[in-house]
Formats: sequence, C-alpha cells, structure tokens
Amino acid sequence: MLVQLSIRDIVLIERLDIGFAAGLSVLTGETGAGKSILLDALSLALGMRGDAGLVRSGAAQGQVVAAFDVPADHPARAILRDNAMEDDGDIVLRRVQTADGRTRVFVNDRPSSVTLMRQVGRALVEIHGQHDERALVDPDAHRDLLDAFGGLGLQSEATRACWRAWRAADQELARHRARVEAAAREADYLRASVEELNTLDPMPGEEEELAGLRAAMMRAEKIASEISDAQEVFSSPASPVPQLASLLRRLERKAGEAPGLLEDTIKALDEALIALDSAQSGIDAAMRATEFDPKRLEDAEERLFALRAAARKHNVAVEGLAELRDGMAADLADLDAGEERLAGLEKAALVARQDYDRTAAALSVDRHAAAAMLSAAVMAELPALKLDRAEFIVQIDSEPDDRREDGIDQVEFWVRTNPGSRPGPMVKIASGGELSRFLLALKVALADRGSAPTLVFDEIDTGVGGAVADAIGKRLARLADRVQVLSVTHAPQVAARAANHFLISKTGTTESVATGVEALAEAARREEIARMLAGATITDEARAAAGRLLGENAPVS
Repeated sequence: MLVQLSIRDIVLIERLDIGFAAGLSVLTGETGAGKSILLDALSLALGMRGDAGLVRSGAAQGQVVAAFDVPADHPARAILRDNAMEDDGDIVLRRVQTADGRTRVFVNDRPSSVTLMRQVGRALVEIHGQHDERALVDPDAHRDLLDAFGGLGLQSEATRACWRAWRAADQELARHRARVEAAAREADYLRASVEELNTLDPMPGEEEELAGLRAAMMRAEKIASEISDAQEVFSSPASPVPQLASLLRRLERKAGEAPGLLEDTIKALDEALIALDSAQSGIDAAMRATEFDPKRLEDAEERLFALRAAARKHNVAVEGLAELRDGMAADLADLDAGEERLAGLEKAALVARQDYDRTAAALSVDRHAAAAMLSAAVMAELPALKLDRAEFIVQIDSEPDDRREDGIDQVEFWVRTNPGSRPGPMVKIASGGELSRFLLALKVALADRGSAPTLVFDEIDTGVGGAVADAIGKRLARLADRVQVLSVTHAPQVAARAANHFLISKTGTTESVATGVEALAEAARREEIARMLAGATITDEARAAAGRLLGENAPVS
C-alpha cells in the first residue's frame, strides 16, 4: 500500500508530506482547493506523462516521491527483480520534473526509465475516475480480471504453457520441413554426384602421386634415346672395352722383360677398364629405369585429368573430392532420416495442438461459468447505486480456431443502461457518472482479486447524493477491508465512512497561493462533514447531522 507521498514544488503545492494508512482514506475540500493537483502529483510518480506546466511558478524543478509497503511476493517486486533492481524494503518511486520540460526517474534511488516506473506503478496503484483510461476500462485487462475472479490462474497458465509448447513444436516442424524440401530439391543432383564420385573413388594424395609419376615418365621418355645410344657404344663390336682389355693382357705379359717401363701404363689401363665397366653398369641401370609402359603413362594421364575435371565441376580442390563425396552421401542419408523425423515432428506438433485445444476448451468452459457469476455479482451491486435498470454483461467471444497464448476467448465488459437499449462496451455506453458506479460495482465484485494494493477513486460520487452516495461509501468501505482505498469525494456520506480523513485547502494571499493537506482529528472531521452538508454557512443542524453520519457510518469491518 501507499505509505508516504512527498511533493515539492508541483503546481500550487510548495512542500507537502502525507502519510497514509490502511483502510479507506478520503480527501475532501472545497472546489478548486487542489484535490486534482494531488492526484496529478501521484500520477507523475506512477510514470504518467510529465509536463513542464506541473512545476510551481518560480521553481526550477518539482519532485514527487511515493513510497509503498508491499509483501515480498507482490508482482511489483518481481518486476524489479526482472530489471536487476533491489526490492528489499519499501518500493520508492521518485520523479523529478524540470521547468524546461525534462524529467528524471528513480526507482529505489536508482536512475531508471519512465517505462519501468509506469510498469511498477500500474502494479501498485489503480486510479479510477469518470475519465479514467486505465485499469478496468481497458478491454485488454478484462480477460485477466475474469480469470482472477474465477480463480482460473492455474488453468490460464497451463493454457499458456500448452500454447508455447505447441508453437515451439510447430516452428521446429516448419524449420525441418523447409530443410527436407530444400534437400529434396537437390536429391537428384546429390545422388548423381555421389554415384559419379564413388565411381571415380578419389584417394587422398592421389593427385600429387599421379602428377609426379607422369612427370617422371615424360622426362624418361625424353632421355631414353641418348641412353640407348650410349649403351650401343658399349655393347656393339666397335666397343673399345674388349680392345683395351686385350691390350692390357699383352702389356702385362711383356712387363717382365722390361722392368720399370710399363707398370704405370698397365695400372692406368686397368683403372680405365674398371671405370668403363662401372659406366657401362650405370648406363644399363639407367636404361632399365627409363623403360616404361606407354599404356601406364596414358592411364596415369587419364586418371589425373578425370580427377581435375571433377574438381572443376564441383568447384573444389582435387584433395577435397573425397570429403565432398562423403558430405553429399551424408546429406542423402540425412534426407532419408529427415523424412522419417518429419513424420515424428508432424505427430508431435499435432499432439501439442490437441493438448492446447483440450486445455483451452476446458478453460473456456470455466471462463463462461465465471462470467455468469461475475455478471450476477456486479448486478447485485447495481440497484443500490441507482443503476437498477442497467445490466452488466461479460461478453465472451470464443473461436476454437483462433488459438492465442491466453486461450480462445475474447473477453470484454459490456453494459446495457436501459431495458431495450443496445448493449455495448462499458466505456462507450456508460456516461461519466454511470461508468464510475459500474467500475465501483465491478471492483466490489472482484474484491482484492486481480487488484493493485492501492485503489484511488476520483470523485466517483459526482452527481449523486443521499442513498446512492451512502451506497458508494458503504462499498468503498467494504473494498477497504481488503485493499487500501483513497477516495477524492464531495459526498459527506462517503467521507463519514473513512478511517482516515484529509482536508485539502488553499492558503496564502492573492499573490501567493499554496495548497495544503491536513489530517483531521474527530472534531475537525465533524466540522468538515458539516460543511459538506451545509455549504458555506455551517449550521448547528449540519453539525448534528454530521455527528449522526459519523456515528451511523463508522468504518465497517
């Protein structure tokens, strides 16, 4: 609940600190005293739109601070935690509005955004009035209010969970179907390519090996004729080797006849023959090395050219052909497996949708039942609020094929103000005064379900008096048993039922006027209610009537 409101330099308010308690608190005062200024200041702290015109004349800036005491499990604290904000102790919203139009926002003393302040503010306070555009008049909130009234929170969350599961399954199905369809379009190409590469059967390192072999055989082909000529020299009858060998033998036989004369020559000839023999062996070996099968060269070239042609076709290196083949084969396997998985995903999506349909249909049945009870509960409040000829309708349009996260129901609060008239949305059909009373009846029926911990009613008793004003006061007091209620009122019957009474008044001179707020004790409170009854001149009869109202309308439990 709201425990403290501090205002500095806002319109006619120079400095104001108000402490609020639980129960029903009323704010009264003469017309023009500044009751609307107080609500404007509170709205500023709740994240409503700022305006430089709110800053008091002559001040550089204005400031509003609102402090709230709420339980640890309150949704407002969850909002703070989701935004990495501390949520220990009171929740404090502070808004600074400068005279040049700028605004600064603080949530729990940390700089924040107006969006976050508004989000937290809506969880903490509901403001209802004749021209209220929030809370109960917002059709987007009606379904949640109906669920809160009917205690359908668990069913609603189960429906949302089923919707999320179905959407996830459906999206996964769509993604996989797209992949399968894309693969299917390439299947013929993939199969032909895999068959071609399987036939080619490229091996790692094969291109380098074939290129080396081809180059070697081509080099050998070029020098084979020269090696053959050399071999011919050694093996033909004209070879010098036999002649030199015969000459060496003859010289060796004659060497003994002339000692010291032929030894060096014999040695040189012997070494020359050894060298020639070695040269002949080398030539024979070279000849054998250059011998090759021309068919082998042809085969090597054909294989190398086939590999390189395939690489160009698939735009990869020859070394990447094997990997490409394996990848294409895997894609084909995935296609076959994907078609099987597709069937499984289709079944999973169907089951998820059936789960959602079943859960949403059950929730819809419960919503219709809750709608009948809510309509009856609101209707029970209308006669005392001088709306006895009116009808409150919870309009539900259910469309099973319109699957949404919150179910298949569109919920909106409708009214019919007179028998025979056409019903329609509450905010469009009801007049200002009627709308306020419809909203009050609805809040009483909802009690503390789906409600912020602080409710503010702005002059909802305008245009009524007597028994209707008393009925409004009684219902506000009943609401205050469950949530904190603040009411700006002109009705003494409403004021008499309050647990806390604040008087708003203007003070100062014609040149400098300020709005003040005073918490009234019993005697002052009786005098203010007498003023509300009598007007400008307070009579003893008015004081007596005020005393009777206070005695008769003490806050109810």
